[in-house]
Amino acid sequence: MLRQTVFMLFIALIASGCKTSPSGPSDEDKKREAVQTYASIVSAGYEDSYSKALELRTALQTFVAVPSAAAQTAAKTAWLAARIPYGQTEAFRFYGGPIDGDGGPEGQINSWPMDEQYIDYVDNGGTISNTGLINNTSVAISAAAIAASNQQSSETDVSTGYHAIEFLLWGQDLTAPSANQSGQRAYTDYLTTGGTNQNQARRGQYLLAAADLLVQDLQILVDAWKPNAANYRAQFTGGNPDAALAQIFTGMGSLTKGELAGERMSVALTSGDQEDEHSCFSDNTREDAVQNATGARNIWLGRYTRTDGTLVSGRSLESLVTEKSGTAASDLTAKLDAALTKVKALQSPFDLEISSGNSAGNQRVQDGVNALRSAGDAMSEAARVLGLSINLE
Repeated sequence: MLRQTVFMLFIALIASGCKTSPSGPSDEDKKREAVQTYASIVSAGYEDSYSKALELRTALQTFVAVPSAAAQTAAKTAWLAARIPYGQTEAFRFYGGPIDGDGGPEGQINSWPMDEQYIDYVDNGGTISNTGLINNTSVAISAAAIAASNQQSSETDVSTGYHAIEFLLWGQDLTAPSANQSGQRAYTDYLTTGGTNQNQARRGQYLLAAADLLVQDLQILVDAWKPNAANYRAQFTGGNPDAALAQIFTGMGSLTKGELAGERMSVALTSGDQEDEHSCFSDNTREDAVQNATGARNIWLGRYTRTDGTLVSGRSLESLVTEKSGTAASDLTAKLDAALTKVKALQSPFDLEISSGNSAGNQRVQDGVNALRSAGDAMSEAARVLGLSINLE
């Protein structure tokens, strides 16, 4: 009987101990898990961007080898596909990480607006000016050479990246916005026999050099964020989680409120100039904006759908904030959803949306700007709830 009593007391003590011991991860553990989720999304986003850039380079190689209208269209299609994952990665910028910290490749990957004549010939009101690096035969063409020329004297002296390739595929957009046409560069610009304009072989070499450089630059980002390596990701996830979270909020907030709402939409709306479009040669600007807004929402919700349909997900920022303030969390979720809805409501071509006299289009752009700025403000509040201070310009 005594043994039974002692045994029951022992069981009761164990049960009591279980009830009073902490259960589940601590707040700091949860923060670290959210940082890990972010790192996994970043890694997947850059891997997808790199993969699509390889596909783009292959399409460009095919086009340059045997120029044709069909091969040019296939290359354009590959460029458009490559922009989808990369557009979502732009929420990983603005805090001095591998993409745009000291020596980062962002300026070579996605710089805009660009002065087209810095690269190739332009049509100035019916007069062809054979200017640019392609038509300066004293300049060698290679990935290293065009990288050295990028933004050498001016920010608009863009010689590399997605938009240089875009221009070389589509050419200037010389049509009126109402025509709903993108650039109309002829594939014969690349024919070395019987082609149009000048220096066709150099134009092909330039296109391939730009593709090589794009692949190289994206490889840098893949390497910086791949798991289980002694790289930036290891430092980012292994450091102070609050510092990492502040950077995460700064990145997605600066894209949403500053870059997208401001530089890419409000500035273009104010000027009404198609040269201020993000992708003015291909008329892909509306899709660029959708992918940017999607990228910020991915980070907040802690999930990203890869180009192959695979879902990358984990503990989210939303869940962290919800535990502190359900109101702040639901407010930001609603505002990100609203912003994405407004951006998706934009119509293509974007240059028609910003044209003077198109009051409906102008209003759609302004509605998108307002919704994005509101979401940015809600991000600042969500960060504050976690005890973080961020500065969104």
